[in-house]
Amino acid sequence: MRFEGRIVIVTGAAKGIGAVTVEAFAREGARVAALDLDGAALDAAVAAVSARGGDVLGVKSDVTSATDVQSAAERVLARWGRIDVLVNNAGGFAAMRALEDTSEAEWDAILRSNLTSAFLVSKAVLPVMKRQRAGRIVNLASVVARGGAVRVPAHYAAAKAGVIALTRMLALEVAASGITVNAVAPGTTATDRVLAARTPEETARVAAAIPLGRLGRPDEIADAILFLASDAAQFVTGAVLDVNGGQEMA
Repeated sequence: MRFEGRIVIVTGAAKGIGAVTVEAFAREGARVAALDLDGAALDAAVAAVSARGGDVLGVKSDVTSATDVQSAAERVLARWGRIDVLVNNAGGFAAMRALEDTSEAEWDAILRSNLTSAFLVSKAVLPVMKRQRAGRIVNLASVVARGGAVRVPAHYAAAKAGVIALTRMLALEVAASGITVNAVAPGTTATDRVLAARTPEETARVAAAIPLGRLGRPDEIADAILFLASDAAQFVTGAVLDVNGGQEMA
């Protein structure tokens, strides 16, 4: 198993890509701290993985709060003593909305959930990884940060473009400490949140426009995350791995 004995943190872990990623790491032998603000959904996700023999710690946490993030990191260290992998998956958007109809509060909230969260959790784990002289950070960007493949709210696209810039600059900053920082940029993926954001007819049009003719699956995104976190990618840093069925070719 690729991650036997390794300690992994996944944010936004209760549903969708995050929950599937937690399952995948646990299946590969990792001990996983699953962070999410939705306590009920997190409990259900953790129970499902634990029932299959996974070693998972559920931590209800607001990853836009520095206090919550630091507390979560301390809980992980208290239980397992190290942090080997961080997956910054938290984020998303709730509704399609034109820029002129977007409030400042909504703009700020989307940037905090998608971009500031990656900053805060990375900041919390970096001292640990530096002491270890090893670590993997994988950030979740998006196809919409690469180009105009599909319409989404402008604040979400801006936040995900920021994730890519953060990934590259942080990769340069921490490379000498033995830490790699990479991103996965998923195309439109068939999660409950994504499917709820559009009508079935709109979703069918998006799928038809993808060269491979369908939406991505959460497990396909998880596979890419695990690759970047694995020893097979130890010479990969500052990279953005596009997993989009040809939706956007950068």
